[in-house]
Amino acid sequence: MNEFLKRTWAEIDIDNIEHNFSVCKQIAKQGVSLMGVIKADAYGHGAQVYAKVLSEMGCEWFAVSNLEEALEIRRAGVDTPILILGYTPPEKASELAYNNISQAVFDYPYALKLSECASRQNVQVNIHLKIDTGMTRIGFLYQDNIADGDSIEQMVGVCKMPGLYPQGVFQHFASADEGEHGEVYTRLQYDLFLDAVRRLEGEGIHFEIRHCCNSAATTEYREMQLDACRVGICIYGLKSSKEVKNQDDLKPVMSLKTIVSTVKVIDSGTTVSYGRTFTADKPMKIAVVAIGYADGYPRILSDAGARMIVNGQYAPVIGRICMDMCMLDVTNIENVKDGDIVTVMGVDAASGKEISADELAEKAQTINYEITCSVSKRVPRVYLKNGKKQSVKNYIS
Repeated sequence: MNEFLKRTWAEIDIDNIEHNFSVCKQIAKQGVSLMGVIKADAYGHGAQVYAKVLSEMGCEWFAVSNLEEALEIRRAGVDTPILILGYTPPEKASELAYNNISQAVFDYPYALKLSECASRQNVQVNIHLKIDTGMTRIGFLYQDNIADGDSIEQMVGVCKMPGLYPQGVFQHFASADEGEHGEVYTRLQYDLFLDAVRRLEGEGIHFEIRHCCNSAATTEYREMQLDACRVGICIYGLKSSKEVKNQDDLKPVMSLKTIVSTVKVIDSGTTVSYGRTFTADKPMKIAVVAIGYADGYPRILSDAGARMIVNGQYAPVIGRICMDMCMLDVTNIENVKDGDIVTVMGVDAASGKEISADELAEKAQTINYEITCSVSKRVPRVYLKNGKKQSVKNYIS
């Protein structure tokens, strides 16, 4: 379906998807595979389209959070290997095996249950051991190669369990995106990971694929790329953080647009929106636009200096952001009328002015990841190729 309600919508630039993946391929060393991280509906961009585009460009792996996300990719007709980074009920062993979906294994009890289910269902599940070298999230604890030596024994035991095939091993960096401040800890994690893998190999356990680099480590620590890199935020055209130095060639993929619902003139002293936190200090012209926090425009941006682009000019957001709409000061902008397109995030084509995900994230006291992931399911995704609409994803129609 190529039609959509022009109320609030996200535009996804396929050309920029291709550009960003090409940048990642250039950064990856020869022989290193790229694993596109397309969990959370491809960070809000649409996982099925992302999977199709990247697989056509030679992406060799995908990573998702859970089984539902993996099966969504399979329903799109994409057969590229998938790794689930989080928890899958062990009872789903046969679905993992039949759909060429690998499963992260992060502790001994979970591995034992998965092995029992796989054996009972007469299947073999590909697993990737997750080692916790300092993220302190999921994974076999290995933050001290002496105190945590028992983890090696546990992982060896997991790799010998029936119904499980030890295909890969990985870890996750906690501070690779923190520039010089995070370098010592990142190198410590890397050394611990290599030591754990070396000890496992000494026990006769060998892996097809070792991976530890996220987007930041892929670009900032190329020597750590090993067999594969998990590229996430990079393929969406956003930098891992302000501190990274080698991600300037990326192009943001998502733009967010809305329309002017109505325009009104208010007198000096008039208050605007819930809580009456904004009071006009002079006669003003305001535009009510059709986007609110239910669409993913954060309420914390109320009275925080946020802005949008109307008729090529920046317009401040005034008053509290509502569930379905918010108000802009357009006093000094000419010819604003109902139905005008407003740029909430992205580049305004006519003026070249931009509101980036990073700008919104800074004002919302969060990170760019959350800005795109928060764009809600009631916002259609409109996919553009060469500037022309190619397809539309309506989640609720």
